[in-house]
Amino acid sequence: MSNDSTVFTAIDEDLEVTGGDPFAEPDADSDERVFNAIGGDWDDIVGEVGSRPEERIVVNMGPQHPSTHGVLRLILEIEGETVTEARAGIGYLHTGIEKNMEFRSWVQGVTFCTRMDYVMPLFTETAYCLAVEKLLGITDDIPARASAIRVLMMELNRITSHLVCMGTGGMELGATTVMTVGFRERERILSLFEMISGLRMNHAYIRPGGVAQDLPAGAIQAIRETIPELRKGFGELELLMLENPILKGRMVGTGHLDLTGCMALGITGPMLRSAGYPLDLRKSQPYCGYEKYDFEVLTRTGADAYDRLWLRVKEMWESLKIVEQVIDELQNNPGPVMVADKKIAWPARLAVGPDGMGNSPKHIKEIMGSSMESLIHHFKLVTEGFRVPPGQVYVAVESPKGELGCHAVSDGGTRPYRVHFREPSFNNLQAVAAMCEGAQIADVIVAVASIDPVMGGVDR
Repeated sequence: MSNDSTVFTAIDEDLEVTGGDPFAEPDADSDERVFNAIGGDWDDIVGEVGSRPEERIVVNMGPQHPSTHGVLRLILEIEGETVTEARAGIGYLHTGIEKNMEFRSWVQGVTFCTRMDYVMPLFTETAYCLAVEKLLGITDDIPARASAIRVLMMELNRITSHLVCMGTGGMELGATTVMTVGFRERERILSLFEMISGLRMNHAYIRPGGVAQDLPAGAIQAIRETIPELRKGFGELELLMLENPILKGRMVGTGHLDLTGCMALGITGPMLRSAGYPLDLRKSQPYCGYEKYDFEVLTRTGADAYDRLWLRVKEMWESLKIVEQVIDELQNNPGPVMVADKKIAWPARLAVGPDGMGNSPKHIKEIMGSSMESLIHHFKLVTEGFRVPPGQVYVAVESPKGELGCHAVSDGGTRPYRVHFREPSFNNLQAVAAMCEGAQIADVIVAVASIDPVMGGVDR
C-alpha cells in the first residue's frame, strides 16, 4: 500500500476523488488523497482504484484459515474480488520426518513415514517398504498373501482419502450433507482398519518383507458385509453431487489446468487424469500384483474442479471392485504374510487379543523358555535391525493424490542413509498460481479443494 491515506465514504452520487477528507479530524493532513465511494457501478469503482499501480491489496489466506486444508498459507494479491497473483506458503507443519528416519532402523522408519500424509498412510508405508525390499533384493520373495493384503488395505485407504476430499470440499462450499455422508462411509472403513491393524490411522501395518500380522478371524466376512453399505453411501453421494446444478455451476470451469500445464508442473493423479491423460502406475508400472485385478483408469477432458470431483467418485467404485477381487483371492490363499528369511522377517508374531495388539503367547513361550538362539536373534533384530546392502532405489505407487515415490539410499548399515519422498501434494500445490490467478477470491477455495493437498505430506 502507498503512504497516501485512502478513505471510502458512502454518498448518493458518482465516484469522486477529492484532495481532502471533509470528515477528518481538524488537525488532520488536508493533502491526503481520499476516495469517496458514493454509489455508481462497482466495476467503475474497481477500475478507478485499480488504475493506480501503487494501490495493491495483499491478502493472507491462512495459515489457520478453515478453508485451506490445514496450515497452508495462500498469499493473494487482489484487485477488487479478482486474484491477480497467488502464491502458496508452506512449512508451517514441518516435522522433520525424513531426517528423523536416518536415526532409526529400517523397520522403525515405517512408524515415521506413516504420519506424513495422515489421510493416506498405507500408501506411504507401501512405497517405503517396496523401496527397502528392492534394496534387499527380496521383491520377488514377498508372499502372495502379503501383497494381496497390501492391495486390500491400499484400495480401502484410497476410498477413505477420496471421501475426506469430497467431505471437506463440500463443507467448504456450504454443502454440509456431503461431509456428513462422506465421513459416515469413511467410519465404516476405519472400523475395518482398526479390526485388521489395531489402529484407525498411522498404522505401521505394512512392514519390510510383508505385513505385521495376518487378517484376524472374521475380517473378510466383515468386509463383505460392509461393501453393500458402502455402495449405498456412494450412490447417495453421486445423487447429492454429480448432477446437482448448484454444485456444477460452482465447479465447472473453476480451477482449470489443462494437460500442458499438468505436464509442465509434474502434476499427477486425478488432476492429470481430469486433463485427459490416463496415467495410473497400477496399470503402467504394476506392483503388489495389481496386474491380476480388473479395473478401469478413468479420464475426463474438462480439466476443472468438477471433473476432478467426478473422477474421485468413480474411482471409489473401481477401488471397491478391486477389494471384492482381493477378498476372493484371500479366501482361497491362506499362505504366510511375511518373507521366509528370518534374518529380515520381523520376529514377533502379532495377534489381536482382548487387550489389543500384542505378541503371540506361543511365540513368547518359545523364545523365552526353549530357544536361547531365538531370544538372541529376536533381541538383535528388534534393537539393532537388519543390514541393507549399499545402493539407492526409487519406487513409486499410485496414491489417491498421484504418484507417491520413495527414494531410499543405503550405506550398508542398519539405518537409512537418506530417505526422500516424492509427495504428490507437494508437487500438485505448484498449480495454485496457474489455477487461481484471474479468478475470484471465492474460486480459490474450490480450486485448492480440487487439488486435495494434505500438509502433513507437504511439510515432511
